[in-house]
Amino acid sequence: MQDRSLEALGLAVVPAKEPLSYPGLPIPEPSLLDGRTLLGLAPGPGPVETWNVAARSGPVPLDTYLSGQGLPLLRERHPAVSVGSNASPAQLSNKLLSRGISGTVPMVPVRIEGIAIGCCAHIYPAGYVATAPYIDRDSVLSLVVTWLDDDQMAAVDETELPYYQRVLLPSGDFPAELPNGLPVADVHLYASAMGVLAGPDGQPRPAPPEQAALLAELLAASPRLHELLGPDPQTWVDRASKDPELADEGTRLFRTEGWVVMLDDFLPYAQAHA
Repeated sequence: MQDRSLEALGLAVVPAKEPLSYPGLPIPEPSLLDGRTLLGLAPGPGPVETWNVAARSGPVPLDTYLSGQGLPLLRERHPAVSVGSNASPAQLSNKLLSRGISGTVPMVPVRIEGIAIGCCAHIYPAGYVATAPYIDRDSVLSLVVTWLDDDQMAAVDETELPYYQRVLLPSGDFPAELPNGLPVADVHLYASAMGVLAGPDGQPRPAPPEQAALLAELLAASPRLHELLGPDPQTWVDRASKDPELADEGTRLFRTEGWVVMLDDFLPYAQAHA
């Protein structure tokens, strides 16, 4: 059987450990994360729990595989859509396994409407500026949905709060579609509790694909930020990850520079989730 380890697949880099790699490499296709291994998950005509996992013993339906491992079935899990590093199997595996939690998670790219990706107005403890969603009714993106069990959801919550709040997006407002065309039910999403960074027009700043590009742009736009965390992106993440007070000061500078947009777009969905 082909080596399906994250290392062999070139997906092993953990953004929490290598901040400039943020948001990390997402899964390239429907998959079952199984610790540090990524098994294929072949879409069929039916719901995700019936799709076949490329197990070592041969193809087996997802729910049959989960049941055989003594793990919660798909219907007992919570679909959560990721706009950042939770779409990276290496990052998600690191979050779960480092907390002694099962690292077996179905992960599927879906087509979802109404969500765009900006930048959280906060410097994360690892030193990077994470992505954050905002509502854009014209946006259609391919984003990864993970199906987390109760313990996994609690573990991911621990890594996201208080910088984010978990909200529940109804499928009627944010239609999501599996690769086989079937709809996805309501999905959880982590929305920024810190606001998002604004662009020159005062609107949410779209997240660039590379962390280094974002940090370089921010350093060039603010002499005070350049003095605090510059002169370059590598110096930024080195300093911010080693000194929480320095990272907090950088976050405050976002506000001083007038870069922070506080959005209440997701508030109704936070209330629905609560």
